Order: sequence, then C-alpha cells, then structure tokens
Amino acid sequence: MADLDIKLPDIATDYVLDDQVGFILRQVYQRHAALFADQLGEDLTPMQWAVLAKLAELGTCSQNMLGRLTSMDVATVKGVVERLTRRGLIETRPDAEDRRRLVLFLSDDGRDLYARLAAAARQVSHLTLAPLDKAERDALLILLKKLR
Repeated sequence: MADLDIKLPDIATDYVLDDQVGFILRQVYQRHAALFADQLGEDLTPMQWAVLAKLAELGTCSQNMLGRLTSMDVATVKGVVERLTRRGLIETRPDAEDRRRLVLFLSDDGRDLYARLAAAARQVSHLTLAPLDKAERDALLILLKKLR
C-alpha cells in the first residue's frame, strides 16, 4: 500500500490573525456595536444613527452627499433613508437652489429622537474608549482619523 503521509508545504508562521489591524478593528467595532444596541435601543442601527446625526448637524442634505459624508455607498444610504422615511424620521423637499433636486431633513419626530438619544450616543463613545486613559483616547482618535 502506498504511503499516505502527505507532506504539506511550509506555512508562513509570521502571520498571526490576532495581531492584524483589520481583525482588531473588527473586534473593537463589534464591542462598540453591542454597546450601541444596549445604550440606544430604539431599533436603530449605527448607520441609521449616523444619518440622523449628520442631518441634525447639517439641517438639509442631498442623499448623494449624505452617503459620502457618512461613508455609505449609494445603495446602502438609499436603504437607510427609505427605512428612516417610513418610520417618519426623515422627510424630503425640493432644494431651494435647484428645485429639480430633493434634499433630506429630519422630521419633527426625527429631531425629537435625535435630541433624546444624543447623550446616549455620546455615552457609547465614552464606554467604547473607557479602557483607555485620556491621553490614550486622544492619541487613538488622532491616529484613527489619520488612517481614514
């Protein structure tokens, strides 16, 4: 009978998944998302919150620009906006400068929800960064922004 021992090629041993930046960032984001769900509730996803927060910041915005400002592709922002519109949190109207274009804005309910949850959203960031001291938090945010 033929020898069944199979010689596998040498596998690089200098790659350790637990040390890879993408893997670590994903784990940190999973922790952050769990804190977000716990603190905000309201059946909102982080992407939906990003849209509400950006509209609260800007007042009005085109859907295309909103996608760029919240780092969402066209299809994703479209779906997020549709869901928030169905919930009555976002409305549209013609752009004052170009009546052919629609702009998005928070409805009264959307503004109320944002006002109610903004402190909880700040708390999520605080809890995410809680294991770090102030200097580490500041440095991390500077470095993450540099990687953007």
